[in-house]
Amino acid sequence: MASEGWKLCVAPMIDVTDRHCRFFHRLLAPRARLYTEMITTGALTHGDIKRHLDFNEPEHPVALQLGGSEPEALARAARLGAQWGYDEINLNCGCPSERVQKGSFGACLMAEPGLVADCVKAMQDAVNIPVTVKHRLGLDYINDYSFVRDFVGAIYDTGCRVFIVHARNAVLKGLTPKDNRDVPPLRYADAERLKHDFPDAIIVLNGGLQGVEDCSAALKKFDGVMLGRAPWHDPKVLSDLSTAFWPTEGAIAETEVIERLVAYAAEQVAQGTPLRIVVRPLLGLFNGRPRSRLWRRMLSDSKLLNANDATLIHRAWSEIGGFAPLDSST
Repeated sequence: MASEGWKLCVAPMIDVTDRHCRFFHRLLAPRARLYTEMITTGALTHGDIKRHLDFNEPEHPVALQLGGSEPEALARAARLGAQWGYDEINLNCGCPSERVQKGSFGACLMAEPGLVADCVKAMQDAVNIPVTVKHRLGLDYINDYSFVRDFVGAIYDTGCRVFIVHARNAVLKGLTPKDNRDVPPLRYADAERLKHDFPDAIIVLNGGLQGVEDCSAALKKFDGVMLGRAPWHDPKVLSDLSTAFWPTEGAIAETEVIERLVAYAAEQVAQGTPLRIVVRPLLGLFNGRPRSRLWRRMLSDSKLLNANDATLIHRAWSEIGGFAPLDSST
């Protein structure tokens, strides 16, 4: 049942899925669909566009997630995303943070399906790439399935056909964003009803998915799966999923992953990016492996990081049992 384009997705996560994280995730999962952090329309109107939109060619397929609630501003931002080379524009209708609520976007948009439909239509008119929506199942303690059915229905009528469903409610008052990732109960059955009611839509399941077993089970009912915190805490889950979903393609060897990371880090440092920012997504790579603490400690050591020497990745890998390559001068 899975739609290949959205079969495996890595969720947009603020302060997490920057371009360095996405480059790393691409090495582990060559066919996964990657998402940017949520970028607001205001940031693209008044901020540094290159800083917000720049990405690395190997990241494809990569989607730009936007935050906003004004159709014209979202259309302009979507147009910029398409011009920059993104493969998809995604509208955030699921983030529950107070900052997002004050901007009248994110999860609170679920209370205004007509406005969301207008926003989606404006973006569709502006670009020729897919415009998709990421949303929750409900707001606060509204557990009536008809709420999300009517929300999706209004957007479906614009021609949108890809819906990423975080299968929990968003509780806007009383829970922190962190609590909203865990406390509201998962309602996979209601997410599955969306697939039944909108059979030609691509429904991607998000929320609570951890590894190969539960993701494989989800793909029997949904068109794709999206993982967020799981690959951040244990990146290896992406290579495990990639191998399970595309067994004939083979995973990139660990040696090659390290080599590419060192080369990428050296390139980024040469462009002025601090090494600590480049290596931050790598900290959990060897979780569960002997001496993994040493890997994390070396890549978190401010004294070592301040040297901005990309070979620190090699040295840390060697310390946990990898094999650093011969020096080119020998």
